[in-house]
Amino acid sequence: MQAERCINRHSESNQNFRYPFICIYTLWVASRQKASEEEAKSLIAGSDPVRSAMSLFGLGRNQRTFRPKKSAPSGSKGAQLRKHIDATLGSGNLREAVRLPPGEDLNEWLAVNTVDFFNQVNLLYGTLAEFCTPENCPTMTAGPKYEYRWADGVQIKKPIEVSAPKYVEYLMEWIEVQLDDESIFPQKLGTPFPPNFKEVVKTIFKRLFRVYAHIYHSHFQKIVSLKEEAHLNTCFKHFILFTYEFGLIDKKELAPLQELIESIIVPY
Repeated sequence: MQAERCINRHSESNQNFRYPFICIYTLWVASRQKASEEEAKSLIAGSDPVRSAMSLFGLGRNQRTFRPKKSAPSGSKGAQLRKHIDATLGSGNLREAVRLPPGEDLNEWLAVNTVDFFNQVNLLYGTLAEFCTPENCPTMTAGPKYEYRWADGVQIKKPIEVSAPKYVEYLMEWIEVQLDDESIFPQKLGTPFPPNFKEVVKTIFKRLFRVYAHIYHSHFQKIVSLKEEAHLNTCFKHFILFTYEFGLIDKKELAPLQELIESIIVPY
């Protein structure tokens, strides 16, 4: 399958890239300092992180979602693992929340969390849909240095340049196809996961990261103006800790937000 491409639009020596990135990083650090430990715990507490995200971003008021929420695979240990995630998230310990529970199957854990992170990113982007338009974001970028082009290897085999909202639309549709494919995400109890399951999950996480990268580089000022930066930061921290725990995204793919990511990982 020919994957979509990440294009480095500037040379590594181009100094024009660093200034806007440092501004974002400074705002991010300030927002982290502004949130107390009790605030952070309240952000991730609750019986359902997706419902919590809906409330935090106002989705409970306007019901604006980019795509319908997906449920964990019903034929797996999804419900049991879902309870474990809720309990550990509610404790305020994100590092503990991402760890594989003792005695549990790695693929089951990856499957349940893949659905969760899809829902989170789906909802986060949905809150910005009115600002992320083809006019405002004619290409899918992460700052002036990185541009993402789309290909799924089936309907679109050659990477094409599309607007950011179109890229996210293609991405969410593609992920839904993977999640609904029972040969990849089994629904029936006892059905084995495919041998390449982790590779599929890695591709999903790599592409979900690009949505975060676009939000931080193109829409973080709007997030700050809405006073929602602490919520975004907590979701991103959870996402990054999980990807690092299981090696789901290559380091080179994380480059657009590397400085932010290091500030998350180093304390752990």
